[in-house]
Amino acid sequence: MGEDVQKHSVHTLVFRSLKRTHDMFVSDQSKPIALDEKSHNIKMSAKLRAEYGAVLHMPVFKDGRDKVPSIATDPYSHPGYSHPGSDPEYLITGTHPYPSGPGVALSEDTQMQTMPSEAAVNALALALPASQARQDVSRTAASVGDIHRHAGAPERSQPPHYMALLEGGGTKNSSLVPRKAPSMPKPQWHPPWKLYRVISGHLGWVRCIAVEPGNQWFVTGSADRTIKIWDLASGRLKLSLTGHISTVRGVAVSTRSPYLFSCGEDKQVKCWDLEYNKVIRHYHGHLSAVYDLDLHPTIDVLVTCSRDSTARVWDIRTKANVHTLSGHTNTVATVKCQSSEPQIITGSHDTSIRLWDLIAGKTRATLTNHKKSVRALVLHPRQYTFASGSPDNIKQWKFPEGNFIQNLSGHNAIINTLAVNSDGVLVSGADNGTIHMWDWRTGYNFQRIHAAVQPGSLDSESGIFDCTFDHSESRLITAEADKTIKVYKEDDTATEETHPVNWKPEILKRKRF
Repeated sequence: MGEDVQKHSVHTLVFRSLKRTHDMFVSDQSKPIALDEKSHNIKMSAKLRAEYGAVLHMPVFKDGRDKVPSIATDPYSHPGYSHPGSDPEYLITGTHPYPSGPGVALSEDTQMQTMPSEAAVNALALALPASQARQDVSRTAASVGDIHRHAGAPERSQPPHYMALLEGGGTKNSSLVPRKAPSMPKPQWHPPWKLYRVISGHLGWVRCIAVEPGNQWFVTGSADRTIKIWDLASGRLKLSLTGHISTVRGVAVSTRSPYLFSCGEDKQVKCWDLEYNKVIRHYHGHLSAVYDLDLHPTIDVLVTCSRDSTARVWDIRTKANVHTLSGHTNTVATVKCQSSEPQIITGSHDTSIRLWDLIAGKTRATLTNHKKSVRALVLHPRQYTFASGSPDNIKQWKFPEGNFIQNLSGHNAIINTLAVNSDGVLVSGADNGTIHMWDWRTGYNFQRIHAAVQPGSLDSESGIFDCTFDHSESRLITAEADKTIKVYKEDDTATEETHPVNWKPEILKRKRF
């Protein structure tokens, strides 16, 4: 009768198997593999010549010498090439264990390679050997990278910011340059914004806002079919214009003439003469409600967009329809103009953004990154960039091709409007009455506002339909669903200590340029 086999747990059996395997192969791993020294030295010498040929002739000072001369010269007898004892900027690198060439062997002592001073660099520029000089450039036009390589600055021992200089020299060992680790920039501090004034007077939703070029007054359009002009400083009503027979969806004040332009859900686009306060032109052509309009900053043309899936370009004076920009497959909700190419940008409910060539009247680029309708666009006042707002994300883009920059996530609502000022404060307003403030450069959301609705209104009437900065950028004006206009300003008492930037580096956003 044999003995009974003792039962063990699976953990014990696996552990024993691992230990036996380790004991079996540990001797092979611990013993150094015997190398043919002669063939190994030949191999490493060839590798060193291929990779470090440009720096193998560098001057070497041994640390173990009894005394180093107080003033040393470079191999070409130029003054200004100082030894490690006199120049504070020197590098100590570990000894390479392999010979650097026939007849030259590095010892096990630590080697010190001296970096040339600026004077030495200028002197060495005139004395590069013919093998180092470029064939098509005179000897005095040697690059900084060539000078430093000739003076003995091994690329493998340099910090990343220095390696960027050497890359310009065009060496074949540029693959050894360590890449700079990605870092997320800290957002700029912006003072928080606070509610400054509430203006009431409209009898319906306030849908659009525009500030006149002189920054004296601003104009609003509403669902009560009226256009009202308000004094910017006092908030008092100056004038009411009637003429539209449905909701006014867009207003714009010309910087080139005393004209006010408006559009609405009655398919009409009107030009108002502000000297006579009456309509002087109509622009007929849209087949459905006109949702937005914008004026070209340098040419006398007007661009409107509509629920009929088109945008139209109008000659202001002749009322001629210059172009009909067709290509969108759903309502075109927003349009922006700029003086540089591409000159017209539209956002649509078909989730796409189109960049248009104004001269040809054709699409230059179509951006399809958004997954939901694009209702808001804003151009940065200083940079050649713009942002688009959609319920899925706020996205930043770079002109002229519409290259994607980054996402601004967190405003989970239907975004109706965007505004940005020169300080890099981006404002997004949504259907649920929330306003988010962002740092344009980093996409950091530094403030969230949900203003109370006007007394007597329902909580559900807290929507932001439009917002804009005045021309001094010290006031933010919003048009809201509770029939009011709210004015915000920066909190003058806030400091970085009272309102610190509550920012933590998260997963790096992938920027594309």
